Amino acid sequence: MASSSSESPDELATAVGRYVLGDLSLGRAAEAAGLSRWEFEEVLEDAGFTSLYGPRTDDQLQREIDVALDLDE
Repeated sequence: MASSSSESPDELATAVGRYVLGDLSLGRAAEAAGLSRWEFEEVLEDAGFTSLYGPRTDDQLQREIDVALDLDE
């Protein structure tokens, strides 16, 4: 099991829920939970969820494209 979070159990549950719903990226959800990305992935696995990488919605994909295009300028 992942090491304990510095955040409350409610904040951890909220971070997991927002990640699963696609509201937060893996890194942002881990940060919100007060865990490292790897610790958060372990929490997800313990809860029966699989970590997803990359954009999960059209809006997320468009934001990543926009950032990449800005880097090219």
